[in-house]
Amino acid sequence: MAGVKSYGGHSMSKTLQRVLVCEPLIAGWGEGAGWRELGYFHAPRLDEAQSQHAGLVAALDKVGAEVSKLPGGDGLSLDAVYAHDASFPTNHGMILMHMGKPTRRGEPDLHRGFFEAQSIPVLGTIEPPGLTEAGDMVWLDESTVLIGEGYRTNAEGIEQVRQLLAPHGVEVMASALPYGPGPDACLHLMSLVSILDERAAIVDLRWLSVPTVQLLEARGFTLLEIEDDERDSLACNVLALGDKKLLTIEENEKTNARLEKAGFEVLTYEASEISANGSGGPTCLTRPIWRG
Repeated sequence: MAGVKSYGGHSMSKTLQRVLVCEPLIAGWGEGAGWRELGYFHAPRLDEAQSQHAGLVAALDKVGAEVSKLPGGDGLSLDAVYAHDASFPTNHGMILMHMGKPTRRGEPDLHRGFFEAQSIPVLGTIEPPGLTEAGDMVWLDESTVLIGEGYRTNAEGIEQVRQLLAPHGVEVMASALPYGPGPDACLHLMSLVSILDERAAIVDLRWLSVPTVQLLEARGFTLLEIEDDERDSLACNVLALGDKKLLTIEENEKTNARLEKAGFEVLTYEASEISANGSGGPTCLTRPIWRG
C-alpha cells in the first residue's frame, strides 16, 4: 500500500474500502482476564466469539472491503476487539486517542504500529489530561465532526482534536452526552446515533440531547428511530457500508425491518457473544480506515 492513498474519507457512510478489525483471540478472549471488571456479562466464550467475528468479516468481504487484522501486542484488554475506538481517520492521517477507559490505553500504540507498517501517517496523538474515544466522533459532512462529551471523551480531548483539524478546514463541534447507566457503562455518541448515508441517521431519540437532535435536523438528516425494546441489544449500532448497504446485528429484527422499509439493504451477523457480552456492535468491532 506504500505510496497509494488508502486512508481517510471524512465520512461515516461512503463506500467502505478498507477496514481494520481485531480478532477475539488476539484480544485475549481465550484467557478472559478481567471480564467482570470490564463490565462483561459473563466469561468470554472464545469459540463462539471467533465464529461470530468471522461472520462479521465475511459480511465485510461480501461488499468488497479490504479487511486487515490487527496483530497481537502487550497491554491489551478484552475490549481491544472493539477496534473502532483507539484511532480516528482523517484525510491527513490518523489521530490516536488517549482513551477514557484506563484499561484500554495500550490500544493506540498497537494501532500506531499497524499504521506505520502500512505507511499511513499519524496526524497527531491526544495527550493527557485530554481523553478521547473514537466512538464519540461522527463526521456530519466532509468538513464537520461532531464529538460527544462524556465520561470517555472530555472537553480537553475535544479541544486537542479541534486544534489538529482546524488547519485543514474541519470544524469540530461538541455534544453533551447523557449520564445514562453511569460512568462504568459504555455509552458513546455512536451508541445513540449512526449515520446511514448523507441524509439519514438511525437514532435512539429518547437518549439524545435536544441540541443534538436539532443539529441533525438542521443539517437535513432524516432521523430513523430504533425500536425501544431493542435498545439493550444495540439496535442503534449500525455500520454503513456505502451504496445503501448496512451491517446490523441479526437479533434486532424489528429495527432491521424499519431500515429495510426506509430503502436500505441490510446485511446481518450473529452477535449474541461478540457484541452482546461486551456491549459493542458492528461499528465498535470495525475501524474504517478508508471510505470513498
